[in-house]
Amino acid sequence: MMKTLDSKLQQLRLDPRSARFILADAKDADMAFGVAATGRRSYLSKHGEHPAGFSPEIWTRAEFGYRNLPEYLDIIREIVDQRVIDIMLMSASVNEQLAIKEGIFRDSPITPAARANDATDVWAVRHGRYTGEPARPFRSASIDHIQCGSINCDRSEPLDFPGANLGLYSVTFVNQLDQDWKTLQAFKCFREEAERKKFRYFLEVFDPNVASGILPEKMGEFINDQILRSLAGVTEAGRPQFLKIVYHGPRAMEELCQYDPNLIVGILGGSAGTTYDAFKMLADARKYGARVALYGRKINNAEHQLAFIEFLRLIADDQISPEEAVHAYHGVLQSRKIPPQRALKDDLVLTNQAMSYDSQARSRSSIVVPSGKPTAHPSATQEKSTSSKPHASAAIQWPVLANGLPDFPAMTPEQRLAFHTHRINR
Repeated sequence: MMKTLDSKLQQLRLDPRSARFILADAKDADMAFGVAATGRRSYLSKHGEHPAGFSPEIWTRAEFGYRNLPEYLDIIREIVDQRVIDIMLMSASVNEQLAIKEGIFRDSPITPAARANDATDVWAVRHGRYTGEPARPFRSASIDHIQCGSINCDRSEPLDFPGANLGLYSVTFVNQLDQDWKTLQAFKCFREEAERKKFRYFLEVFDPNVASGILPEKMGEFINDQILRSLAGVTEAGRPQFLKIVYHGPRAMEELCQYDPNLIVGILGGSAGTTYDAFKMLADARKYGARVALYGRKINNAEHQLAFIEFLRLIADDQISPEEAVHAYHGVLQSRKIPPQRALKDDLVLTNQAMSYDSQARSRSSIVVPSGKPTAHPSATQEKSTSSKPHASAAIQWPVLANGLPDFPAMTPEQRLAFHTHRINR
């Protein structure tokens, strides 16, 4: 089965202006946070909890606060079964369990990937202080273990590994010569090994994790130049499949995308925030040239991960606006009797958060979106086409074409909300 990632990459390379969009779920946080990586237990898969059964007279399962690894793996399996994302990013150990031992990706359109390095700026353990020091390069995982699960990987058929043949490699430039030199030296060693072992990778570029002397409004320029300068000496065989970077706004994104149309740019989701944070950032980045989005904590902290992912896909494919998606997502939560983390009006607040693994990052600005009716697409107020006929869900109807498919351009915001809520709740 051809993976959706491969077909989309192929299309984007043929036509950089293609609207194809790659969506990834980053479930690799166990290489950063430890126990807290799995997220709060407020959301579990359909299989429910996996109680360990140790010392129930001392503490209950709920007192731990976080999911355990079996519960985390159940959610990953459920998202793979959903077949909405294009990439599932995992740690090497989770990749071994799900990709190599269980083979859940063999007949799936989703591509497995593993985090290929864990520099010190992602060592966000409880009571630790590593994230406050300049990032140093480090790799726990080896390419062989990611591809095959053992140190001696059989490469007689190099494109048919039992594990993942795609990895995330991250770098953090801190504007300090010695540290950035070490970072690039480690990156060079990784690239050369990856090329020899036919291992594909994508490149994550974090903002400096310590004071860098760069003004916040200039950070996008610093990162853009670091990316382009660092890859200028790398030929096609050693280049990343795509980038994963902080979204620094329209100008910085478009500057990078227009510089080299063959460079596929993606955004990272960053720390948890409002639902509108996640949805709006995806729509804006897409508008200004991004063609990939990798969301980790924003998915993992969602009240209902499957529904959250569904709306990310609808936004990525330009089927629904971010404002409409927030309203519809809350409609799904209400219909499933899931308490939202925030009231709708609060979830429609946009915050500009620092995109780092440091849990102490704080919002720097707040823009309130009116909590009334969601903003419609310009076409949403046009008259219904003559080929449309109404379709009903509860008290709200929406137009459909003669072939029975929904007529999105003819829908009002209320009809879009009703349609997507009905579809996801089926």
